[in-house]
Amino acid sequence: MSHAAPRTGSPRTGKRPAAPQAADSHDTIRVLGARENNLKDISIEIPKRRLTVFTGVSGSGKSSLVFDTIAAESQRLINETYSAFVQGFMPTLARPEVDVLEGLTTAIIVDQQRMGADPRSTVGTATDANAMLRILFSRLGKPHIGPPSAYAFNVPSVRASGAITVERGGKKAVKATYERTGGMCTRCEGRGAVSDIDLTQLYDDTKSLDEGALTIPGYTPGGWNYRLYSESGLVDPAKPIRKYTKKELHAFLHHEPTRMKIAGINMTYEGLIPRIQKSFLAKDKEGMQPHIRAFVDRAVTFTTCPECEGTRLSEGARASKIKKVSIADACAMQISDLAEWVRGLDEPSVAPLLTALRDTLDSFVEIGLGYLSLDRPAGTLSGGEAQRVKMIRHLGSSLTDVTYVFDEPTIGLHPHDIQRMNDLLLRLRDKGNTVLVVEHKPETIAIADHVVDLGPGAGTGGGTVCFEGTVEELRAGDTVTGRHFDDRSSVKDTVRTPTGTLEIRGASAHNLRDVDVDIPLGVLAVVTGVAGSGKSSLVHGSIPPGEDVVSVDQGAIRGSRRSNPATYTGLLEPIRKAFAKANGVKPALFSANSEGACPTCNGAGVIYTDLAMMAGVATTCEDCEGKRFQASVLEYHLGGKDISEVLAMSVTEAEEFFGDGEARTPAAHKILDRLADVGLGYLSLGQPLTTLSGGERQRLKLATHMGDKGGIYVLDEPTTGLHLADVEQLLGLLDRLVDSGKSVIVVEHHQAVMAHADWIIDLGPGAGHDGGTIVFEGTPAKLVADRSTLTGEHLAAYVGA
Repeated sequence: MSHAAPRTGSPRTGKRPAAPQAADSHDTIRVLGARENNLKDISIEIPKRRLTVFTGVSGSGKSSLVFDTIAAESQRLINETYSAFVQGFMPTLARPEVDVLEGLTTAIIVDQQRMGADPRSTVGTATDANAMLRILFSRLGKPHIGPPSAYAFNVPSVRASGAITVERGGKKAVKATYERTGGMCTRCEGRGAVSDIDLTQLYDDTKSLDEGALTIPGYTPGGWNYRLYSESGLVDPAKPIRKYTKKELHAFLHHEPTRMKIAGINMTYEGLIPRIQKSFLAKDKEGMQPHIRAFVDRAVTFTTCPECEGTRLSEGARASKIKKVSIADACAMQISDLAEWVRGLDEPSVAPLLTALRDTLDSFVEIGLGYLSLDRPAGTLSGGEAQRVKMIRHLGSSLTDVTYVFDEPTIGLHPHDIQRMNDLLLRLRDKGNTVLVVEHKPETIAIADHVVDLGPGAGTGGGTVCFEGTVEELRAGDTVTGRHFDDRSSVKDTVRTPTGTLEIRGASAHNLRDVDVDIPLGVLAVVTGVAGSGKSSLVHGSIPPGEDVVSVDQGAIRGSRRSNPATYTGLLEPIRKAFAKANGVKPALFSANSEGACPTCNGAGVIYTDLAMMAGVATTCEDCEGKRFQASVLEYHLGGKDISEVLAMSVTEAEEFFGDGEARTPAAHKILDRLADVGLGYLSLGQPLTTLSGGERQRLKLATHMGDKGGIYVLDEPTTGLHLADVEQLLGLLDRLVDSGKSVIVVEHHQAVMAHADWIIDLGPGAGHDGGTIVFEGTPAKLVADRSTLTGEHLAAYVGA
């Protein structure tokens, strides 16, 4: 059997090798003149089919380069290949600020954006696992209750009948009945919980409306909200509410919306409860003002649905079983156990389905999420967990020459789990993919083929490429990352003495096994353990929330394009007052959401033009030139600056500006001090919150809460998104908090924070039902000396003990 000689020429024939194919020469992604956000016209070549890690201090421009430029352009170009009709259903993306982008391949973005907080979104629905289970039960479940939709908690049962007229030559009526069996529990509508409104929080029933019975924010006597009820004529305003007849109470609380004349004006009257539900409960709680959020917390109680017992499923769906297991039982199992159960099913008729389901469930276990269950609400996952759930669909993919873009994939991972994540990244690369990773952890930077270091500073002080090369060259180089790469904290010789203890007894939230623990107060206590060991359950679920506890988690700050650090922290208030006082006008003029707003763009600074089937365009408003205020407002100055110039300042500049001189404003200076304290000195006061990274959002929350009166601070992984150099600053901040008499409890994986702690509580030994117990309590020095737990081993290796 003869073999054709390879095309490139063979040494036996002595022929010269053919010229390399042009198609093989595209081995870099070329970026020329990138100017997105704070990038300063940078040009760079990134090798393809390699693992490239982007490092640099927070705010140096890593995400602007990787996500907002490379990944965004790749997505935009792919979207453009679809028909205009399909594009109409897709998010419209503007072209990034860059001169040339060459060599792009399809980008798959795995970011840390939290998953939707809709109560019907679960780990099972966010991956394909739930859909596959539904098909499995519709084929094998006994008794058979219907198609896969009969097992879906987000599909209601529908029955309809009617006549349909079809014209063909003559007229002919065809009667049709339509039926769909869904698996949704009718009582809670697939939410698993029912909400009740506590009426005692809405009104004082011993008083009449005339005496000011309503206690709802915004319902002040004399206001329209109040007069709607007191002057409706449906109830007696002089009678105490507890003396209302059944009819009056129904009209007051449950009346359906009706147009009527009240106080001489045509208005829509409806019962108090539906009105509260529309005005307060339909809105996002995070975006509410603090006093309204407190009211909603008081007034609304959520209880497990009594009918489906929280499973979200109808009775029929719960009754249909395979080997004594219903779909509700399967979704409630820990995924590692569910994978074992599925392995035990042997049914040739659904063999391909079982194989696909096994692969998906095994991917969960492989990626370190075997401790989750499929019925876990997606909104309760941490940023790191959400990111790893999104990775699952890519693990078994046979695509190659794809660009995978990761945003700090090690977030929320114990040093023990980081090794597994590194293996996954290398596996994706070895399939022939380009892997781009934004990362701060030295363990992950160490596996890179190529490192790009951005900086040298943050915000306007960043945005340039300081270094490109190998990890060895980075270590030897003189960049901030290179200098700090081998930094290792040492364990403290002396630790603080606790001033008291916080007793937790019988904690059993999620996977905790009846845990008893004393958390020392007046010191820096660190709670650690592998992902899924029960840290957050212990800290957030068992420490009673009260006046004294300030909890800073990683939940998203939900704000509109108009929200910025100045509005979120309350900083705008003293600034507006200072401007108003200096110019003798009212403060509302200095708010871009109020009277001072530019009328053309309504204070947004940009005008959004929706081009229907093409990408919408955001153009800077011509009237205010993006400054967001009316021209007349910009004539008022404070310390030689107008309000738009103040909002364009960075925190550091503003701190100096409001510190002394004519613009001295102690209230503003105090808030700016806190922002600088948490390492956000580079943020500009008017930067939209939607552009902040996860770590920046968390530190913004921390700065806002630092003024609270609480004595116990609970922080959830405050090192998220922090560069090695910034971690030192954070440790200094935690020390200052403790030294000022506060107790600080930190859930953390970063070894520098563990080494710096006064007391460590280590949970484990594993994740899910293999965790939930305390495996160590004591000082970091003892943990290192004992090396009795996974954390102990990794901390000992870190400090070089």
